[in-house]
Amino acid sequence: MDKRSKIALYAIGTVIVLMMIAEVTKPKALNWRDSYAAADKIPLGCYVLFNELKDVSNTPIKVSTKTAFEALKDFETDKKTVSLFINNGMSFDKQDSESLIKYVENGNSVFISTNYMYGVLSDTLNIRIGTDYNNFFKKPSLNSFTSPRLKTNERHFKDVIENSFFIRLDTLNAIALGTTKVEKTEKIINDTIPDTNINYIKVPFGNNNGAFYVHTNPFAFSNYHMLNGNEAYAATVLSFLPKHQIIWDNYYKSGRKIITSPLRFILQNQALRWAFYITMISLILFVIFRGKRTQRIIPVVEPLKNATLDFTRTIGDLYYQHGDFTNIITNKIQYFLEQIRSKYYLNTNELNESFISKLAIKSSNKKEDTKALIDYIVYLKSKPNHTEADLIQLNKLIESFTKSKI
Repeated sequence: MDKRSKIALYAIGTVIVLMMIAEVTKPKALNWRDSYAAADKIPLGCYVLFNELKDVSNTPIKVSTKTAFEALKDFETDKKTVSLFINNGMSFDKQDSESLIKYVENGNSVFISTNYMYGVLSDTLNIRIGTDYNNFFKKPSLNSFTSPRLKTNERHFKDVIENSFFIRLDTLNAIALGTTKVEKTEKIINDTIPDTNINYIKVPFGNNNGAFYVHTNPFAFSNYHMLNGNEAYAATVLSFLPKHQIIWDNYYKSGRKIITSPLRFILQNQALRWAFYITMISLILFVIFRGKRTQRIIPVVEPLKNATLDFTRTIGDLYYQHGDFTNIITNKIQYFLEQIRSKYYLNTNELNESFISKLAIKSSNKKEDTKALIDYIVYLKSKPNHTEADLIQLNKLIESFTKSKI
């Protein structure tokens, strides 16, 4: 890796580390998501209410994480209980509604606080919850009770509120317990909705003193209002309930954690999320730099065969088989002298004493050995015919002279 690549890699690593530090140290944004879950400490969670109920309740609070049909059948039928359902929206299917109705008919109570509710249960109770989105939605409102004795516990909700109320109810069976009055900051033309509406009722059901308590301001039970001086209102709303063991619903919640895939589980956990991001960035960097620096595999190229040596050996064998020793000796002498000329740059036209002395020095051979070889070459060149013994002797002298020096 060259210097520029190292600098680029260090710069990228530094940026990633700084991003991680900034992400970890920066203050978390306030989460205003509707939750109403017992474990959530966000403004619209119910952590404060749930823990306060545990402190004031004479019996342990049971937490339900199942549907109404699955949860209510697990509890004892001879012991009276009251189930709390608090969420911004509530919808029970037919099976759940029938379970709740049977549960209340056995003398138990159900408390529901929600901005809207629909389904079989809503039709059975003959109630309908609505909101005037044009005039009353999210306006400051006064939430009070129908009993004059509870006037001191009414509260004025200025913000973080959605004003829902009953636009239809069974006046023969429903008992009004609380109202909401919305402030009209300006004159509203053709306004058919009164500024004071019922937002809390009791609907007795069955012959065993069971009842449904329906409330339309779940924001009153959120952490935001429980910690801003409105806790007396929430406590008064719940004071209408029988003093039975409480079953806290943690299933019908907007903030219920639902994990549908391993990736979602990883992304919902901050530590795992950052580990996933770092792994992905590392893989990308590995692919980029590995792809740039790695060369293709160089194919193995077989060296060209030295056909000259095979050709020479073949020709030599041919001469030898025909007994043409003179021709072999002549070629061998010519080849030897050519090697001397090309390596030692000596003139081979005259093979005299001066030539022998220079050759002995440059080839690092003894002068006697060099003289013996050159004299034998001169002798062979002077003979018209040669024998096999002459060829063998010449070959021995040349091999002794060269000894890998030429």
